[in-house]
Amino acid sequence: MIEHYLKIHSNRIVSSYFVLLADIFISIGSFSIAFLLRFNFEAAAIHVSYFLYCLCVTIGIRSLFFVLFRSHQGIIRHTSLEDILLLLYAVTASSTLTAFGTYFAWKAGYILYYVPVSILMIDYFCSLVALSLVRFLVKAFYWHLRSITRGTPPQPILIYGAGKTGLLTRNALAQDPTQRYTVLAFIDDNPYKIHKVIQGLPVVSRQEAYARYIRKQTIPPQILLAMGAISPKKKTEITDFFLQYHVSVKTIPTVEQWIDGRLNSFQIRDIRIEDLLGRSPIQLENKAIREQLSDQVVMVTGAAGSIGAELIRQVLRHRPHTVVLVDQAESSLFDLEFKLRREYQAIARQVNVIVKIADISDEFRMRHIFRETRPTIVFHAAAYKHVPLMEEHPYEAVRVNILGTQIVADLSLKFGVRTFVMISTDKAVNPTNVMGATKRLAEMYVQSLNHPDEALRQTRFIATRFGNVLGSNGSVVTVFQQQIQSGGPVTVTHPDIIRYFMTIPEACQLVLEAGGMGKGGEVFVFDMGEPVKIVELARKMIHLSGYSVDKDLKIVYTGLRPGEKLYEELLKDNERTMATHHPKIMIAQVVIPDPDEMKATIDQLRHLMLHGNDNQLVGTIKRLIPEYISNNSVFTALDY
Repeated sequence: MIEHYLKIHSNRIVSSYFVLLADIFISIGSFSIAFLLRFNFEAAAIHVSYFLYCLCVTIGIRSLFFVLFRSHQGIIRHTSLEDILLLLYAVTASSTLTAFGTYFAWKAGYILYYVPVSILMIDYFCSLVALSLVRFLVKAFYWHLRSITRGTPPQPILIYGAGKTGLLTRNALAQDPTQRYTVLAFIDDNPYKIHKVIQGLPVVSRQEAYARYIRKQTIPPQILLAMGAISPKKKTEITDFFLQYHVSVKTIPTVEQWIDGRLNSFQIRDIRIEDLLGRSPIQLENKAIREQLSDQVVMVTGAAGSIGAELIRQVLRHRPHTVVLVDQAESSLFDLEFKLRREYQAIARQVNVIVKIADISDEFRMRHIFRETRPTIVFHAAAYKHVPLMEEHPYEAVRVNILGTQIVADLSLKFGVRTFVMISTDKAVNPTNVMGATKRLAEMYVQSLNHPDEALRQTRFIATRFGNVLGSNGSVVTVFQQQIQSGGPVTVTHPDIIRYFMTIPEACQLVLEAGGMGKGGEVFVFDMGEPVKIVELARKMIHLSGYSVDKDLKIVYTGLRPGEKLYEELLKDNERTMATHHPKIMIAQVVIPDPDEMKATIDQLRHLMLHGNDNQLVGTIKRLIPEYISNNSVFTALDY
């Protein structure tokens, strides 16, 4: 019955006039008690007319200050220190004015009596205590009712971080109307805070937290990371400690990202593998990006892919005039358009979103799209990028990655595109597979189109290289997630294989920044920090999913796939880098090939495609890219 009543009336708030009236009655009671205390509870010594006179003057002035400071307009169930401060100001101001005002008015002969300071001082403390206490009692009673009427048992929580964010999180959890939590303690690494008590809760070390709360609890507690600024290395260290005991570790957004200044339960999420990259997220200059994209016509090829879709989301935030989405994947493109119009309703009404189903290797179709839309900026993300599949299908890799890039780049030059940004890969460096080699050849062709005289350069052609993208279609993280959900085993090709990783938003920020930073001919590379061992990545993902390695899920080594190598590189052996204004972004100093030679090379590949001979195609690419040495592939024989 109580639960039903609270559910119906949870969104209703007591009228501020009712709160004002209650505050006046509390003040009347406090002043009466102050009068009695002043006269040692000897009622006979109190003149009723004098008491009523002092009462009316004091309460009248106090009521005026309640209204002036609006202390009655707070929501009682959410009473905070700020609300108590308003009461303090109102009571202090009213008591001061009553004491000095009535005394000087009495001295001047305007009134018969003044209100004694002794009574006002007693009343001052009685009123503050009573007004504050009533608010906190009502608040505590309300949230107690909410907690006991919820059917589910409370979820025990250990808050990691006894600082400002931790305290705000504790208060937010206590007032969350949708969930029931029991905060057991704070965990902190600061030795000066350990064994202290904050807001009635002990502060313990992580080892003590395990011994006192994790090992002994029937319902295992969750660890909630509530630390304003924490490095990925520190976050990884904390997460690894608790995952070894199969304790769920969750995180919250920064206080600035709380919705309407409050933490909601749906903002609490599990630690994800991208949170444990081991380096700080790369932040780029949004103002410069906005200046280059605002009011422009932006085309994104491969728009329905993970990189292309995120690129479009980030581009939309900078208010271009038109965004052209090009992809051959019909269903994915339809889903993307639907999501964009739902997630970015306000922006979609201001930005013209054009969807084009097209294959980038279809020159006639792409020419029609360029003629119709007239893009000023092109982000070329369309490509085949699955290494083992392209090792089996060199024809398709050449058709899309090389010829498709040539078509889009040539049309960009023909139709006066201002900036063309190609999204490449670290697999293009010293390639060991068909996919990486075709992307390197595409890089070379794009670079060759830059006019040697910067002043006469109509279109700036730029390339970006980065490593593996967490969460992208076909990425190792996505594969591991699917294997874990299906009960394993989790397959790793080699125990020593390592890769560089970044998140999809980071990768797209690099692409956007490169578009504004590049002058033409550059290949931008990322400082991606330390590489990650894939087997360690697999172990962490298993632990993050609540399982243990070997006991619940096994890791199985399957051997290197065709074209795969143990480690990736961002630069060739003979390449060097130049610094940019951003410490995490560098420019690879590469040799720009001759445009006539590149056109002749691609024409040769186009001619060879007519015969459909994979060995001839791959052999020609190897002659063009001497550093292309196949690894674990049927094309290894072509290297001798």
